[in-house]
Amino acid sequence: MTTTIIYAHPYSKSFNNAILKKVSEKYKSDYRVIDLYKEEFNPVYSSNELSLFKYGETEDDKVEEYQKILKESSKLVFIFPIWWNGMPAILKGFIDKVFKMNFAYVDSPRGVEGLLTNIDSVDIVTSSKSPTWYLKFFSGNAIQKVFIKSTLKQAGIKNASWKNFGSIKKSTKKQREKFLKNL
Repeated sequence: MTTTIIYAHPYSKSFNNAILKKVSEKYKSDYRVIDLYKEEFNPVYSSNELSLFKYGETEDDKVEEYQKILKESSKLVFIFPIWWNGMPAILKGFIDKVFKMNFAYVDSPRGVEGLLTNIDSVDIVTSSKSPTWYLKFFSGNAIQKVFIKSTLKQAGIKNASWKNFGSIKKSTKKQREKFLKNL
């Protein structure tokens, strides 16, 4: 089992890219990166792809490739910016298309039963223009409430943490370096 980093930022000189480099150093060679922009992942459901949803099937080769990687992973690290108080559309599309029925979950008499129990933990590392306290207390806390406590939990992932570097636009180089050091 290995660590899989799911990275969602289009700009190679972003702070998120610095986070990716720092996290990659931590895992040395025992990790894989799914760079959604670099790999030109298409997050949009086509009509035909959506018709396969009820069977948990796909016509997208990338989806099958990513599912195989996730099944071989024991840890996930998501790295992305907070845009409009949540994750970028490409990452939401990744979740929609890859976390399919019969792969990430099944419907059971008690509701959704998660199948990604091979994943022991998830670290979510984000950056935002908004302060972290604002995201948590005034804009709905989408990462904690929706992504961690709903989506990941329904997929069978019980151990997840979130670390955000807020107020990035006002941050100093020293503050950014300290955040990276503490990762």
